[in-house]
Amino acid sequence: MSGHDLFCQPRRIRHGAALTLVFASVLIAGAATGSFDEADRKTPFAGPAVPAAHRDDVTEAATEAMADGKSPMEAAERAVSRSGDRWSAVYSQGEYQELEEALDGQYTGVGLSARREGDGRIEVTRVQPGSPAAAAGIREGDRLRSIDGEDVDGRPVTEVVSLLRGDAGDAAAGTRVRLGLQRGTHRWSEVVRRARLSTDSVTVQRLTGGITMIRIAAFTKGTGDRVRSAVEGATRGARIVLDLRGNSGGLVTEAVTAASAFLDGGLVATYDVNGDPRALHADPGGDTTRPLVALVDGGTMSAAELLTGALQDRGRAIVVGTRTFGKGSIQMPSRLPDGSVAELTVGHYRTPSGHIVDGRGITPDLEADDRVLERAETVLSGLGDAS
Repeated sequence: MSGHDLFCQPRRIRHGAALTLVFASVLIAGAATGSFDEADRKTPFAGPAVPAAHRDDVTEAATEAMADGKSPMEAAERAVSRSGDRWSAVYSQGEYQELEEALDGQYTGVGLSARREGDGRIEVTRVQPGSPAAAAGIREGDRLRSIDGEDVDGRPVTEVVSLLRGDAGDAAAGTRVRLGLQRGTHRWSEVVRRARLSTDSVTVQRLTGGITMIRIAAFTKGTGDRVRSAVEGATRGARIVLDLRGNSGGLVTEAVTAASAFLDGGLVATYDVNGDPRALHADPGGDTTRPLVALVDGGTMSAAELLTGALQDRGRAIVVGTRTFGKGSIQMPSRLPDGSVAELTVGHYRTPSGHIVDGRGITPDLEADDRVLERAETVLSGLGDAS
């Protein structure tokens, strides 16, 4: 099974009817995937599929509740639930601050990445260098058996994350958490303190055969520039694997900047503002010569799908893996009278060829659900070297 980063994989938010699938690597709630940062939100996405009346209903419900001495947040949650929009959600002021910090690539945790195996065991797949988990001597391959005395075997990863983060996900840096661990036949427990940590949204690995693999975990601030630097830093003649598996999205502007690393300008995606069609374009000057394969799976979502669709439609990359998730919607925040925030769907985007992503996903050029990297290497061997 694919891995989920425990130090940043979000819990399920209790508010609204949103399906809060999350950034597999960074964000606190998937309802914010495909969003702009505060500066970008001055020019919001909008679309005819989600009328302004939906946003007005949520705001009016919150305002009326405030006037009646009731909870604006709870009223907004009910309005969101009635809308049937699974991506909209309502957050408390503290939760939204946590979300914004996650978009900045920050989180509070212990520095563990792990996955649930087929038998339900939770296995550590990565320990972030310099993290509390690393200081405690926890290693890749260790089994995570319990958190603060609660058995985690068989639990969804999202629940494991919630336990690691603390009750309601608001445990502060410095608070303690007891981990039950196993290595081989040896079982022991470690008490570690949560800390404020930074995520690595982009990692680079040199593979054999002159291949550079660039993995994008999520599109937090600065991710696009880090991708560009990774491409520019690849050795001469290197072929590139762009790993977008498990990437649940992030800031759209960062995905466009990442696309600019591989394109010499041109269309990345289209969208609407109050029915008026608009477009997102790559910056000129990207590397258009290196052979490129993009890896995707069912966890590739939102902004990651936007990037995939641009590279595929523009003929810049061969896409290998399984069909992507299919979240082509955009959320924007509305501040409520009590300081809580409603993240509401305001539009949808299309790939350069006009492909609708929402609810459909992107079909790879080469379908593969096992030995994906090996298949990508085979494809690259047939594409030759960069000129």
